[in-house]
Amino acid sequence: MTSLDPRALRTAFGTFMTGVTVVTAQDKTGAPLGFTANSFTSVSLDPPLVLVCLAKASQNHDALVRAEGFAVNILAETQVDISNTFARPSDDRFRGVAWRRGPQGSPVIEGVSAWFDCAMHDTVEAGDHVILIGEVKAFDSSPSPGLGYARGAYVAPSTSTDALKTSANLVVSALIVRDDAVFLVDDGIGGLTLPQTVVDTAELPSSALNRLIASTGLTAEPGFIYSVFEDTGLERQHIAVLCQSAGGTPQASGFVPIGKHAYDDVSDPAILTMLERYAAEARIGAFGIYYGNQRGGEVRTII
Repeated sequence: MTSLDPRALRTAFGTFMTGVTVVTAQDKTGAPLGFTANSFTSVSLDPPLVLVCLAKASQNHDALVRAEGFAVNILAETQVDISNTFARPSDDRFRGVAWRRGPQGSPVIEGVSAWFDCAMHDTVEAGDHVILIGEVKAFDSSPSPGLGYARGAYVAPSTSTDALKTSANLVVSALIVRDDAVFLVDDGIGGLTLPQTVVDTAELPSSALNRLIASTGLTAEPGFIYSVFEDTGLERQHIAVLCQSAGGTPQASGFVPIGKHAYDDVSDPAILTMLERYAAEARIGAFGIYYGNQRGGEVRTII
């Protein structure tokens, strides 16, 4: 379980806010209940408040409105079945689902990317929905990438790089983060850079990324694509993927804390700009995806 440090909360909100979620609670008898929601929203950091919307037509409406709290479970990309289970009418949605009570008492599903256990702060009537506002009392996250949903289909972040293989000269790099630090390696010319590898012509980018992560000696899970740009000077396409590291011993170099002058030894201007953007976004917990070339482009906010 992670402490309620404001920076940790900002990072968790920004990293997981776009995932598919299952909102859970318990009724007056202590029986678990829950439903699938496409997203939830951060309301405040002091106190830490989040909100979810519940249809008044939901069979769980009365029990959730009267509940003392609720938990928000951000599903991992391998938990499509759980999302479908909690999205369909059922007398027992928890049958066959591994879960436990969170510190505040609401059900926390095992294996999720992150969870937020909340005390009920307020309920607000809003048309045919009611807004549940919870105060986060405990939360935790894992390196497992979250399950996304867009245009009527589920999205797995760790394999989304495969859809971008449009160039025979493709480079994949791993922006591996742990706590408030980024993993950097020797660039061979006296400076530092991100771990990166050329994707073989018969190889999928996701396979190359997993191979790259394994070569670092770290345990890390690929997350969402963080940057896509054309290196026009070298005539190659570059994809950087944000990865969360939970452990492992680096084979070379190591983690560099985010801070002033932290990246002074990074020689590649494009990588330096990417790292400076990550440092700025990590401070506020809001991340975007860069599209362009090594000199300029645009950052599209993840929504």
